[in-house]
Amino acid sequence: MNRALTIALPLAVALAVLGAWEWAVAHWQVPPYVLPAPSAIAHAFAGNFTSLMAALASTLTVTLEAFAAACVLGLATAIGFSQSRLLERTLYPYAVILQVTPVVAIAPLILIWVGFERINLALVIIATIVAFFPILAGATLGLKSADFNLIDLTRLYGASRAQQLWRVRLPTALPYLLSGMKTAGGLALIGAVVAEFVAGSGTATGLAWRIVESGNRLEIATLFAALALLALTGVLIFAALSLLEWALLRRWHESALSNS
Repeated sequence: MNRALTIALPLAVALAVLGAWEWAVAHWQVPPYVLPAPSAIAHAFAGNFTSLMAALASTLTVTLEAFAAACVLGLATAIGFSQSRLLERTLYPYAVILQVTPVVAIAPLILIWVGFERINLALVIIATIVAFFPILAGATLGLKSADFNLIDLTRLYGASRAQQLWRVRLPTALPYLLSGMKTAGGLALIGAVVAEFVAGSGTATGLAWRIVESGNRLEIATLFAALALLALTGVLIFAALSLLEWALLRRWHESALSNS
């Protein structure tokens, strides 16, 4: 019953908002170039289905590649930090600087350095920078949160540092890492879109360019359709990572046990 309500209530709110939106546009006769009705957006989506799906495939490819790169680099760096306090004190401030620097400001430099002939690589790098820090921060905190009593016990039994990492630290860090991944998944999509915006016409083929193109042509319904597709993609990424979190934690961690 609770699961049914979890699904039904958001759907009911969405239907109510869409119905009110449709009525308001018709009642006040809002011009379609200002705010199209949901029915017009659905019609534009159907009419541009092929091009929108191709654009989505391009954006999603960059997003998934950037997310995978951020996971590998973030976890590897966090493991290095957990094994060397000196390394953490030396490099962690630079990770923070990279996080707080607006990616829009450095994206043009990355595009120039990588070259427009390798535009997809530049897009992946930009999106990776955006998604990197949540994974690094979560994994670092998790690896440092291992029970020191367990660490001391493994030392008494002669466990190596690699065995301590694999048997104690990584299982402790898993919930933190998965939480960071859920944040990073959405940020990777945002980073991909920002990178496509910065790349500009003639080089970007993703949903961001479809949004710019539709806006320039005053095809606002198509613009909204692309936006809706982006939002749905972000929701599906979050849902997939939430499912992964549940599958990995449901048998032993309190956060999953309480929701099962």
